[in-house]
Order: sequence, then structure tokens, then C-alpha cells
Amino acid sequence: MESRTRGLRPIVPLSYRRFAGAIADVWRVHGGRGGGGFYIAPDPRVVIFLDESPPPMALRTSETATEHRGVQGLYIPAGVPLWSRMETAREMMHLDFHLEAGALQQRLAHSGVHADLTRPRMIGPGADLVALGRIAAAEVCTPRRGEMMLDGLLRAALAEFFDTVPQREPMAQGGLSPYQFGQIERHLRANLHRRVGVAELAEVAGLSGSWFAHCFRRDRNETPQRWQARIRLEAAREMIETSTLPMAEIAHATGFADQAHLSRQFRAMYGIPPSVWRRRGIQPV
Repeated sequence: MESRTRGLRPIVPLSYRRFAGAIADVWRVHGGRGGGGFYIAPDPRVVIFLDESPPPMALRTSETATEHRGVQGLYIPAGVPLWSRMETAREMMHLDFHLEAGALQQRLAHSGVHADLTRPRMIGPGADLVALGRIAAAEVCTPRRGEMMLDGLLRAALAEFFDTVPQREPMAQGGLSPYQFGQIERHLRANLHRRVGVAELAEVAGLSGSWFAHCFRRDRNETPQRWQARIRLEAAREMIETSTLPMAEIAHATGFADQAHLSRQFRAMYGIPPSVWRRRGIQPV
């Protein structure tokens, strides 16, 4: 692995253990505010942060990609770069599984899982993932059992990233799962102030852009763009009803180009300009 770090200081020596088609290592480091690093490796890897809450860290997989926060675990394919940046200082502990590509494919195939291993995956807080990671880390630091123990824990951890894919990636008869839709809605609402493209929503859902758009239209009876515009307008309407913010600020906060853009879209949906809606104190039916 190639790595360049700054402001990250190991607290205890690295512990590691080799087993079938993998190396597991455990790090405990102090990350200073603004610290971070760049990483790229010839093999895929899984990283699990072992503290109860994710580290205050922003992660991205290209120089122009959206930063991800609140990440408890991540899968990074071979050859995919990763940038990290600490937003506040904190000690943290993480377990890394460095995987041989062939062995990873065999583990997943043995469980009947067929996943796109070329796409990074990041998942949020999860007690199950942390518990698995802590047991595996303890076994790495103080070996008590043979390879079967670590191999089983690795398989269980991989299930957190990949084993839900058959349910979350709809087949011909299905659409987006409730989990996937909840993920993309939360992502959009957290980023209303900026443009969120269909490709970005597809990445959050764990699908390709074309398949995501196809499933979305079939499942929701509207395009992702129309749904996004409706969510933004509903958020703007709520701010109009419950705040005294100027319309220009509301437009900016909900992702419209300017006040005029908000006014046009609002009138098209609700039949009157937002200023009139506010004066009348209209409540939606």
C-alpha cells in the first residue's frame, strides 16, 4: 500500500495477523485536527472503525468526489484512492482487512453473493459491525484460536457490506428497497443547499446510475429529478411557513439558483408565489 499521512500518530505498535487470502491489522492512533492521509493499494480492503461512534473524519475517493462523514466501515477496491481528513482531534482504533481479490470473490461466491467489487462502499454507524470488528481485533492482538475464527469474522463483516445486495439491488420484478430509499432521502435532505445529481444518489443507494434511474421511475412513478425538486419545494414551503427568513436565503438553503428560480418552481407546484403563500399563512391540505 502507498500512503502519505499527516497529523496521525500511532499510540501503540501495530498488531497484524495473516490468514487465508488476507491480512488483518489493528491500529490505534491519535488524529489531530486537519490531519489525514492519502492511501492507495493494489488489493481490496475493508476498514472498520472500532469506537462506538464513527470518527470525526471526512472521506472521499477522488479529488472531486463528495466527502462522506459518519462512516463506521468502508470497502475500498484495488487501485481506488482514498483521502481522509480529521475535522476534530480524536483517538481512534480501526481494523483493516487487506484481501486477495481472488479470495474475496471466493468468499462471496460461496455465500451466493454477486457484488460489484469495483465500487467503493461506505456504511454508517452500526453496532453489529463494531461488535464484529472488536472481536476480530481482539483475536488479532491476542490470538486464542486458529484461522477459522478470523475467517468467520471476516465473512460476517463482509456480509455487512455485501450480503444485503440481493435484497437492496432490485431484480426485474422489484424496485428500490425501503432501506435504499431512506438512505437517498436522508442524503438529499442533508445536502439540500447544493446540487445533488442522479449519479450521486445512485452511489448512495449502491446502484449504477442507469439501474437506479430505472428502478426509481418504476417504483416511485416519477423521475429522480422530479422527486428531488418536490422534496426541495416541500422544504422551502416549510421554511416559509415556520420562519421569517428572507426568500433569497430560503432559496439558497433549499438548493435553488436564486429567489426567482424558487418563485417559478413554487408557483408551478402550488399555484401562487411563495410571498403570497407566506402572507396568507396557508397550510397544506
